[in-house]
Amino acid sequence: MQSEDIAGASPPSVFVGRIGYPYVYAGPLVPPVREDTSLYDLPEFWFGKTIDEIVEFRSMLIRGKQRVHVKRFEEAGKIIEKTRELALAVKPVDVELMLKKKPRGSIVLNDTVQPFGPSAPIRDLRVGNPRWDHHIEKAYEDTDLKAAEAVLELYSKGVFVTKVQRAFSIGAFGLKKNRRLVPTRWSITAVDSILSRELIEKVKMFPEISEYQVYESLYMDNVFEVLMIPRAWSYEIIEAWYPGTVWNPDGRGVFLYSDWEGYDGRTTYAEIGGCYYAARLAVCERLLKERRQATVIVLREARPGYIMPVGVWHVRENVRNAMRQKPLKFNTLDEALKWIGSRFQIPLQQWKIRSKILQNILVQKRITDFLLKT
Repeated sequence: MQSEDIAGASPPSVFVGRIGYPYVYAGPLVPPVREDTSLYDLPEFWFGKTIDEIVEFRSMLIRGKQRVHVKRFEEAGKIIEKTRELALAVKPVDVELMLKKKPRGSIVLNDTVQPFGPSAPIRDLRVGNPRWDHHIEKAYEDTDLKAAEAVLELYSKGVFVTKVQRAFSIGAFGLKKNRRLVPTRWSITAVDSILSRELIEKVKMFPEISEYQVYESLYMDNVFEVLMIPRAWSYEIIEAWYPGTVWNPDGRGVFLYSDWEGYDGRTTYAEIGGCYYAARLAVCERLLKERRQATVIVLREARPGYIMPVGVWHVRENVRNAMRQKPLKFNTLDEALKWIGSRFQIPLQQWKIRSKILQNILVQKRITDFLLKT
């Protein structure tokens, strides 16, 4: 970048940082191009694109930033006000971003948020006339509607999860006195968590599936195998990372991470991070559509070709893609596991040892097991 002034069409896109919380840096993401940039901030349409393609258009998004207290953003002035207007837009908006200095820094890569380009403090910000998403606008204007209720209502009306997360981060939802900016990283996980938690309660009302099912998705040198077991709702995700990949850059062997929950859910944040909630939402969407419940285990093998993080959307859309496929059906757990083992490079035994749910199933017998024998 050779100039402090950038003019272009924001997708729209905004970013709220988390460093220094409750004082954070917030502002728009603007590319120096005038074409239709809507794809730049719609991960729902990124599945199938290469890492190079995603980084190419995301790296053009220049981040303007202004420091603001998360609870006092209403008093922060024009820049934050215009940023909020931009965040609620339904399509790309012409923006003039005037910075205090030339943007600096490398491409920001993170396991939760999508990549974006260099940044600089904002000197001034001019935003065209954005047309707001009327569903989001209604939720924004309803200052008696709780944030979680707004998220659920917008999702039920078909608003993309990405758009809900963006509005959530800029303080557009909730009771008037409680509204605040939410760091983008946190807003992504919060929305996935709110939605999946609601769907789980609906899924629990349905009968269990009648056979073992396996769904698969292959993308960006990641292999996802989703095992559904004919039992009451419980959920687990296990990720295996090869040396040289995002979560195992210097390791000599494969690292496995996992988290799980039983029928009653969990009360603590999953250590595996946002991927846990993103995948949980995707599997619940499928179960709700089928009007069934199951015990679900999501297994992910991240191979050496996955050289950089592109955001948690990658997990959500990968599992959604798996859920769109016709499942393989098996009569026994052993048959299903044998198939999954044939799809992975890591020995099946390592997955079994790591899985809390599989250990419970393989070791503990149910009353129905004895009834079937008699």
